[in-house]
Amino acid sequence: MTSLTQDNTKTTPFGETPDTPNTSSTPGTPTIAVIGAGIAGLSAALAVANGDPDSGLPGQDVTLITKTDLVESNTYHAQGGIAAAIFPDDDPKLHAQDTLAAGAGLCEPKAVDILTREGAEQVRRLIAAGVRFDKHPDGTLLRGLEAAHSRSRVVHAGGDATGKIVELDVSAIARNTPHIHIIEHAFVVDLVTEPVDAHSLAASEAQAAGVTRVIRGIRLFDTATGELRTLTADRVILATGGAGRLYPYTTNPQVATGDGLAAAWRAGAQVADLEFYQFHPTALGVGEHFLISEAVRGEGAILLNERGERYMTAIDPRAELAPRDVVARENFRQMMTQGGRPVLLDATAIGRKMGLDQPGLAAFLAHRFPTIDAYTRSMGFDWSREPIPVTPAAHYWMGGIRTDLWARTSIRGLYAAGECARTGVQGANRLASNSLLEGLAYGRRAGLAALRDSEDTVWNPQPLLGSAANAQTREITEPQTLAMPSPDTQAEPSAKPTDVRDTIEQTMWHGVGVLRDADGLSPAQSRLTGLVEQTQALAQAALSKVAKTPRTDATATATASAPAPGDIADTVTALENRNLAAIGLVAATAALARTESRGAHARTDFPDTDSVQACSRPFIRG
Repeated sequence: MTSLTQDNTKTTPFGETPDTPNTSSTPGTPTIAVIGAGIAGLSAALAVANGDPDSGLPGQDVTLITKTDLVESNTYHAQGGIAAAIFPDDDPKLHAQDTLAAGAGLCEPKAVDILTREGAEQVRRLIAAGVRFDKHPDGTLLRGLEAAHSRSRVVHAGGDATGKIVELDVSAIARNTPHIHIIEHAFVVDLVTEPVDAHSLAASEAQAAGVTRVIRGIRLFDTATGELRTLTADRVILATGGAGRLYPYTTNPQVATGDGLAAAWRAGAQVADLEFYQFHPTALGVGEHFLISEAVRGEGAILLNERGERYMTAIDPRAELAPRDVVARENFRQMMTQGGRPVLLDATAIGRKMGLDQPGLAAFLAHRFPTIDAYTRSMGFDWSREPIPVTPAAHYWMGGIRTDLWARTSIRGLYAAGECARTGVQGANRLASNSLLEGLAYGRRAGLAALRDSEDTVWNPQPLLGSAANAQTREITEPQTLAMPSPDTQAEPSAKPTDVRDTIEQTMWHGVGVLRDADGLSPAQSRLTGLVEQTQALAQAALSKVAKTPRTDATATATASAPAPGDIADTVTALENRNLAAIGLVAATAALARTESRGAHARTDFPDTDSVQACSRPFIRG
């Protein structure tokens, strides 16, 4: 474990103050930090370290910061695969068409073109680098079909362990790249910014682009020692993933608490599309709500209600392979008609489709989906013989920090890639298996932009008009200011962080969940406002408590007066709660403002789409 205070050949040293510089390859070059080590963060760090030999751009040192262990990320837990148009019967343009269709009018076509073209190139690079994708005996790649794809283009690894293998293989490459300095177990508390110099030559350009602040560094909380430190940086790339822990039912790991998104929001970055949260239709209905991959339905599994009736054929001509939002909503409705009990996923239909007997199906499922097979069996199910219970669960956030086509944000020197970013590729509903692809393509773009950009470079975002272009729509696309409440000085300091988390999760699930209406959104917005006040105060109190713990001197034992592990853990949870409450409030506000149903945003009081609202809504902290 490499903590903030343990320096070795892979650790970037830094001191206590913002004036202490980071390492860099050449005097005068920008210091660059990447926060997050999923596929987007790894791609960004490798792009910085290696540069772009084709254009003569040299690489340089980069600090890669992770919240826990290097490999723990949403990427590690991804199952289905990576969608890429790399086969002879496919084309990036076809992949782009499928992506645009799934995005329900809110995708940015230029961003999608970059995703499908450059993403395919990056997948080929992974293959060339030896990442262990599944292959036929003759050495050709295996590929699968997933919902709303017009071609079988999803490559996978380890059957249903694509993210795990990609994360392990690419993080190993990063560890062996000399220019990458890794800091593990460092929680991002806040971004350090300052106003743009009003007297600089580029001040007018920055003002015209809505850029008022410039990045200067990062405040970090060492979860090994409990110390707060500041890392200086001229460029910061956020690749911190999503925030599934906003909800009690989620396929995301414990670390998915929206830390980078919340830090960027507090610093004044524009965000957009936070009303669009994708709920995966099929998480196991018991235990840890383990993800049952889209690829299972791609192989032929069907959905049944508790009466054994197949229902998706009456909802959409694509049945179980309709876009995720369609399937998730119908699963939810079916559950509501049967007292909230889960629906059923019947994998025995795969055996009927393939002409397999039960032993043959059992062998196929164990080979094709080894992780799911092992987990379902550990929970007492034999899915080769009987349907298994499934439920919708929070899976992926289409919205995030608004960026331009090179991952730049509205704060100069700050970039964002992967799930924490709103690049314009996901629209109102992400196409299956496009998430790892986005991390690959835009993580690399973020790294190259951080290398190339001058001190005065500001973002150049695409217009947010989506598929509409009228006066009313243009008004919607103007950034809306949202004032955030101040810390509640009366907040109960003895409130348990776990109880506060439960309140946040239940508020989001019932008010800002799969199906929404004003009667649920308005109370949720009010409750989240109070939670923002409370969690800010509790986070400040937790940091103060840890900061006041006496430190040992060089001759004392390392643990003599260090903060107790429980205090450090409570501080991390308090900081996470602060992040979740803030971005949950923005999401609820955005969902209340969007008086239509589109993609993953389903309002029962406004069930139709509205052409005037066929655009993204940006928000900025007031």
